[in-house]
Parts: sequence; structure tokens; C-alpha cells
Amino acid sequence: MNSAINTVDETEVAKFEAMAADWWDPTGKFAPLHMMNPVRLDYITAQIAAEYGRDLRGPLPFKGLRILDIGCGGGLLSEPMARLGATVVGADAAEGNIPVARVHAEQSGLKIDYRHTTAEALAAAGEQFDVVLNMEVVEHVADPLAFLTACRALLKPGGLMIASTLNRNPKSFAMAIIGAEYVMRWLPKGTHDWQKFITPDELFALIENAGLDPVDRKGFVFNPISWRWSISDRDLSVNYVTASVKR
Repeated sequence: MNSAINTVDETEVAKFEAMAADWWDPTGKFAPLHMMNPVRLDYITAQIAAEYGRDLRGPLPFKGLRILDIGCGGGLLSEPMARLGATVVGADAAEGNIPVARVHAEQSGLKIDYRHTTAEALAAAGEQFDVVLNMEVVEHVADPLAFLTACRALLKPGGLMIASTLNRNPKSFAMAIIGAEYVMRWLPKGTHDWQKFITPDELFALIENAGLDPVDRKGFVFNPISWRWSISDRDLSVNYVTASVKR
């Protein structure tokens, strides 16, 4: 793995290494991601289809597109992208995640190129993608601007980056830290560092400084009564997602 330029936070990597075996357990430590995954996929597929003029109702609508899932974990997003016909590279700085992802993809009959590497190493190798999925990663890196700049370098001209993260405010502390880690115990204590959360305006500024053009942002909202996630145009108070383009 090329580490000449490296924004990896080894403490953050170690947290996810310790949970690697739980990626595909919908009731385990990644239960929140399993619950959120349908709305994440709805947003991702809609943005890609709109950007590249693809019909999601057709067979293999993403055929011909090369997609990078950076911080792929166990492959919760990589596998749906492959099923839609994309050529997928799943990359993660946590080495323990890669064999878990590979085995699950093989069991699912999917061909996905999983690699233990970083965005910076891929960029240094000259890799290029139509889409970079950068989901729930930027709040875990040591230098968000350098990381986003590497993501921009990985995009072909006209390419699309979709990035999601957590807002930084009292509500996000109550829900993402106290609620998820201490009350519901969905995640091990210390999984998230609230100080590293990023507000939507901060993320837009970082994306622009990295050389990308932000074009959209939405909230992912959890309803504790219906026990479901939904996409919101207005509520970006905790989880949110952005789309940006390399002009």
C-alpha cells in the first residue's frame, strides 16, 4: 500500500478492524448501516442515473460505469453497485474488512475488486472512476481536505462523488453518540468522535476547496416511531449526504 501521502487515522482504522466480522449481521454492530442502507442506495442510484442518463428500470443500468467505494467495509454498497452492472473497486484502509467483503461477494456470485488501500494510493497510481462513493468516511480521516482532494483526483472529468457524514451540533451528539452508542448500544462506545463531525456548510466548503462542484445535499432522517429512515430535503441535522461533480 502506497503511504507517501496518507490521511488514514490509525486509531479510527483499529475501531473498524475490531468489528470486521460483524459487517453482514443485520442485528450486530452495523445494524444502523443495514437500516440506513435502503435510503443510501435510493439516493446513490438516483444521483448516478441522473448524472449519466441511466434508466434504473432497465437491466444492468450501470453497465460501463467504473465505481469506487472508498471505505467499503464489508461491501454493503459495493455489492448493490455490482448487481446494477457497474465495475466496482472496493477499497478500505482496514485490512481486516477486505477478506470479509471478498468472501461475501464470492458467496453472492459477484465479481468485485476489493483492495486494502487508500484513496491517496489509488490516486498516486493514476486510477480513474466515473463515480466515487465516499460514505461515512470523511469524519474518520486525519485530514478531510487532503482526503477529498484525493477523491477528486480519482474522478474522471464529469465524474460524480457522493459523500455522506454526520453533522456537528447538540442533536447529533445526542443521537449519534449518546443514543447510538450508549442507549441503543448499536455501536461500541467511542466509535465516533463528535469533534470530527462536519457541518453541511463546512463539507460544501471542503468539497469546493478540493476542486469539486457541489450540486446537491439531503438529510437521512431516522423516525423512532416507524423505525425507518427517510430522505429529507430540509432536515440535515444529523446524517446527511452530498453530491458533487468534477467539471
